[in-house]
Amino acid sequence: MTQTLHATRSIQITEVVLPGLVKPTGLQLQQRTLPEPAAGQVLVQVEASGISFAEQGMRRGRYPGQPKFPFVPGYDLVGTVREVGTEVDRAVIGTRVAVATKIGGWATYALVDAADLVQVPSGVDPAEAETVIVNGITAWQMLFRSARAKSGQTILVHGANGGVGSILVQLARHAGIQVIGTASPRHHDALRELGVEPIDYNAPDLTEQVRRLAPDGVNAAFDHLGLDSARRSFDLLARGGILVAYGMAADLNEEGSMLPMFLRMVGQIVAWTALPNGRRASFYDFWSGKTVTPKVFRRHQHEDLSQVLDLLAQGVITPYVAARFPLSEVVRAMELAESRTVMGKVVLVP
Repeated sequence: MTQTLHATRSIQITEVVLPGLVKPTGLQLQQRTLPEPAAGQVLVQVEASGISFAEQGMRRGRYPGQPKFPFVPGYDLVGTVREVGTEVDRAVIGTRVAVATKIGGWATYALVDAADLVQVPSGVDPAEAETVIVNGITAWQMLFRSARAKSGQTILVHGANGGVGSILVQLARHAGIQVIGTASPRHHDALRELGVEPIDYNAPDLTEQVRRLAPDGVNAAFDHLGLDSARRSFDLLARGGILVAYGMAADLNEEGSMLPMFLRMVGQIVAWTALPNGRRASFYDFWSGKTVTPKVFRRHQHEDLSQVLDLLAQGVITPYVAARFPLSEVVRAMELAESRTVMGKVVLVP
């Protein structure tokens, strides 16, 4: 049944609020009344929303471009459309969709732009679909749009057990690409099952181990750890190889603004790209182009997420849901996600 606009105005929602620079125990639950969808918007009943490095950075006030406190976190979500605003085809009502939101996903209902929706294939579990929204788009775009990796090549993936890493290595193996992945030893058996050659990320001879596995260097390296790790990864590239940096997780617990660290990273990438040795580097930004070229941005996101969701539905990609928690247990969920002891993604299931 479709709710009337009057019912939509009066719908009570529960959401998680990040009030400021707090520990996970400082996250708050609140109830409020949600307005009806505006023109071009839809009301989605949220079935799953994940916890990623983005929210961990936002909790510390260290995520570039995050809004002012307080706000509702939630970088992406899966849910069912319950109502639509004007200028939206009512046929979408009742459809299960996935959408990248940046904020607002940790709630029982959310208002999102209809233009950002991607339909989830029938039969796919909402929590499993959630693990491949931002993580899947990021992995696909870095592997195939940034690095243009091809069958027969060898790549290095740091954090191969993580949300992005676990999808990236599966996409790579499906494409016939050899993968060297760094992770804690507790995840090595699972990575071997995916066809990955695992290396302890804390190994003092990590560089030497990679060189033994790829004597001529790796064709691409994917590094979310920060500048020191990026420098090591760049040195491991083969001629013509590319480093794709996409985060600074090692600096997550530092004090102060992330901007100086980011600028140093960008400066180093510019310097590397100018070297006449055939190697190059780039920094992947998930939201790049949304403001300047919104149509291209949305088209790429739709195309790439649709392909990842199709692979998930076919069983080509195994989703790694580390744990599922209701909103009422968001503190436990956040603490587990930040422990970095799990493989895959912690998901909230409102």
